[in-house]
Amino acid sequence: MQYLHTMVRVSNLEESLNFYINALGLIEVRRKESERGRFTLVYLAAPADIERAHRDQAPLIELTYNWDLEDYTGGRNFGHLAFRVDNIYTVCARFQSAGVVINRPPRDGYMAFVRSPDGISIELLQKGTALAPQEPWSSMENNGSW
Repeated sequence: MQYLHTMVRVSNLEESLNFYINALGLIEVRRKESERGRFTLVYLAAPADIERAHRDQAPLIELTYNWDLEDYTGGRNFGHLAFRVDNIYTVCARFQSAGVVINRPPRDGYMAFVRSPDGISIELLQKGTALAPQEPWSSMENNGSW
């Protein structure tokens, strides 16, 4: 058995691609549009997995955009996606400059949470051991739910 991907329905493809690619740093691997099915699928991989993803050997995130608008609720009951990052402070700063709210700041130098435009919770975990606590993160309060 091989784990292939996690599918997330999105309500605005451009806004979601901006979040997942520009803020989170994922890379688009492939895209499929179906005129008949009225949907677009976009497959994304983490930069460290990109070579394996092109060989269909790495887990992907599949963004599913249905052209006929629906209301998607319950992003929290999905749980979360988790990514290991080289420097949690750098990644959180990139999110902030992209206008993304840091719901659970990396006060401990190890873990943070943000949400996608569709409410999907994204966990960020520091690679290796926790970084030393650092401002402004160490004194930042939680913002909303994560």
